Amino acid sequence: MKSERRVAPASDRRDRGTDLTLDDIGKQFGDKRVLDGISFAVPKGEVLALLGPSGSGKTTLLRIVAGFETADRGSIRVGAQRIENLSPAKRDFGMVFQHYALFPHLSVGENVAFGLEARRFPKAQVEERVAVALASVDLVGFERRRISEISGGQQQRVALARALAPEPRVLLLDEPLSNLDPTLRERTRRELSATLRRIGITTLLVTHEQEEAFDLGDRVALLQGGRLEQLGTPHELYREPATRFVAGFIGRSSLLPVTVVEVEPEAENGLFPTTVGGPALAPGATLSLASRGFGKGKEADLWLRPEMLEICDSAAPGTPFTGAFLSARFSGAVSYLTFRLAGGFEIEIMVAGEIPAPGSQVGVRLRTDARPKLFPRAAAEPSA
Repeated sequence: MKSERRVAPASDRRDRGTDLTLDDIGKQFGDKRVLDGISFAVPKGEVLALLGPSGSGKTTLLRIVAGFETADRGSIRVGAQRIENLSPAKRDFGMVFQHYALFPHLSVGENVAFGLEARRFPKAQVEERVAVALASVDLVGFERRRISEISGGQQQRVALARALAPEPRVLLLDEPLSNLDPTLRERTRRELSATLRRIGITTLLVTHEQEEAFDLGDRVALLQGGRLEQLGTPHELYREPATRFVAGFIGRSSLLPVTVVEVEPEAENGLFPTTVGGPALAPGATLSLASRGFGKGKEADLWLRPEMLEICDSAAPGTPFTGAFLSARFSGAVSYLTFRLAGGFEIEIMVAGEIPAPGSQVGVRLRTDARPKLFPRAAAEPSA
């Protein structure tokens, strides 16, 4: 008699799943190009978050990976197998939809077992896999509860357990927290992050929330207008944005027009000590930073994060900015202060201490650990 394969305990099942590779994925709807040459690889066990504004193509890309849409060009591989011509059922993926699609008349255990029973798994194997799936999402003992008897966060975990029960090669999550209220969403996000890391399954998720992408993703793929703007760790996207769009989209930032007035010889780190001036700087003031690819006289946009800046005496020598304090936004341990600089430009500074009086004239300078960046001057802001 053929023995059934044993399912390992969730605690022993790190790095489940298989590599997922997309190569040159393109898609058009009529005259609109919604995806243009998207290529990336998700290594086994990694969580990759697809992030972007509305219309960026992230949901269409997920649907193509799932098999619900067909790409006009490109290939999709799971391990060494090409799957772009396979039906969704034959791709062996688990998926959690925005609204979970749980059956209210079934118990938690029956919901998790539904897909297994539809595939005619033996009863003993169904029971075993349901138990393992519920344990992996910390819902042991919930088998007999009705969906109406559990919280929204627990419902999300039931949907995840149902997707994991068939032991898919890849897990797809379509904005899995979007229908939760803000307080529950934050707690559920922490739980989901811990679960995904504990399980270690190859995961591709879609979200429009930056915090969600950074919390859940080992790496983040930022899309805009159907193109991949940057792929990297949350730290890389935040600290080292590759394009002006990434710089303006991720987190809080200011972009100020400047002109390069001097470029020194290349330093050992491959960057060029660069001096810039511009209408937002104090009269006669300049600012020094390291850059690459900007010659003397080149117009650029100076990118600054609020935490790169600090308030100083406006009369102090070398102060690059002076401005009037406009408003403050309290955010717990810190506040974000908005100042109007020369030329009517505005800048935001993060502070943990006292807040100036309204209308106060102050100086603003770079912190010693600041890493500002230059981007080519944009003719106009990109549309969301």
